[in-house]
Amino acid sequence: MSHHPLAAALGGCLSLATALGIGRFVYTPILPYMADGLDLSRADAGLIASANFLGYLAGALLVSLGSLPGERRTWLLGGLALAAVSTAAMAAVQTMAMFLALRFASGVAGAVVMVFASAMVMDRLAIAGRPSLAAVLYAGVGTGIAISALVAPLLATAGDDWEPLWLAGGGIALLLAIPVAWLLPDTRPEDRAARHRGHGAVRRSTYWRWILGYGLVGFGYVVTATFISDLMRASPSLRPAEAWVWLVVGVSAIPSVALWTWCGRRWSNRVAFAAASVCEAVGVAVSVLSESIAMLLLASALLGGTVMGLTALGLIEMARLAASDPRRVLAIMTVAFGLGQMVGPTLAGLLHDATGTYLIASMITAGGLLVGAVATATAPAHPDPGP
Repeated sequence: MSHHPLAAALGGCLSLATALGIGRFVYTPILPYMADGLDLSRADAGLIASANFLGYLAGALLVSLGSLPGERRTWLLGGLALAAVSTAAMAAVQTMAMFLALRFASGVAGAVVMVFASAMVMDRLAIAGRPSLAAVLYAGVGTGIAISALVAPLLATAGDDWEPLWLAGGGIALLLAIPVAWLLPDTRPEDRAARHRGHGAVRRSTYWRWILGYGLVGFGYVVTATFISDLMRASPSLRPAEAWVWLVVGVSAIPSVALWTWCGRRWSNRVAFAAASVCEAVGVAVSVLSESIAMLLLASALLGGTVMGLTALGLIEMARLAASDPRRVLAIMTVAFGLGQMVGPTLAGLLHDATGTYLIASMITAGGLLVGAVATATAPAHPDPGP
């Protein structure tokens, strides 16, 4: 097995592409076909999305426990297997209960993979002195989104059935996951000890401001990320670009971590996080305030170009500030993100069914992103000095 830091970053990239880029987000391009084929209400569609996010929250809570049996690598590979199987199995069921159960399982897998892949790769990069390679790790989500954006419309041209789309997603997820076992061995115990630098304790106000800001990113992006393809299909003037918007989200996400972590080094992570939150809020608002294809593509680029950058900045900053086990810190931040994204789709589905539009839900989430920007921008920049 390779211990090169680039190999570890690539393994993490493939892990996030499997469990999040496809396992979580393939639902977005498939949703319009499922909604047409099963006559789903938007409330039902939002509920299915929220089941995934509830599973993500449950997985994050599980991983945040002080001690878990087994090795980190075992949990990671198990999460990847669960992500692929639960995605493919969506093709074999027809009932709401099974949709909810499988999307819940996929969400658990996503959180487990997110936390363990991040912790293992960031350990390896810290030991090697190559923190900039975190951009490769977090580019995995955008890579998976771009793949799902290409595969779903291509397969859909062969027929209107939605089941083959889930089977293809699960198969691709499995193929992406296979190399991870070779690329991402666990860090040796003696190396893990070197990872902890002895920072002072994080001020409570700093801790909670970052939790709030990170949770509001989960709440802020999720309505647009879940329903943008459905929004495009519902408008005759926008429908010709339906396949393109999700591809733009994915392609924009791939370089976003490198961009925003560079901004973090130049400005500080908290200022970069606030700036990215404002950019994402603009994208969310534009997605429902314009009927122009060009503006919807801009909104897609702003969404894709910020969400993974925000994810990386939040996790990197809290790992930098905290002296405790990075897995627990990452898991607690992931819990906050999971809470935020669990609420969004159900709220948006209910409001859509009541009003016929995603306008109110999207403007609420854009406002949440602005609140998060203020919270993190005003957080103290340094941990308290140690005893």
